Amino acid sequence: MMRKIPRILNLPKITDQRGNLTFIEGNRHIPFAVKRVYYLYDVPAGAMRGGHAHKKLEQFVIAASGSFTVVIDDGRRRRKFFLNRPHYGLYIPRMVWRELEDFSSGSICVVLASEEYDESDYYRSYKAFLKAFRNQK
Repeated sequence: MMRKIPRILNLPKITDQRGNLTFIEGNRHIPFAVKRVYYLYDVPAGAMRGGHAHKKLEQFVIAASGSFTVVIDDGRRRRKFFLNRPHYGLYIPRMVWRELEDFSSGSICVVLASEEYDESDYYRSYKAFLKAFRNQK
């Protein structure tokens, strides 16, 4: 079983002279079943997205086109992941703060989520996230 730590996961890549193909199967290539997919696009230069953590939800973030940086904070340390290829992505488990920044022009960020949208699952304040993180048993 996969450990629940933020990390890059490689995806299957089928190379063909007519173009490449990558696919994702939940609970096989990523450590959860997919209940929601959304994507970010036309992000203005200098804009930041994210800026939250989830109580239960897990995510897998892919740069389907272009590039961007994902800054994650697991309550102990901050790390940056540069995503720029559609055949790998960043797995983000529950209780990890995330920010997306430095979007290239024309970039598309695809996010696969383990849960349907639920506003009560969010920590939108970094201070509240850190408090909840420290109170975990």
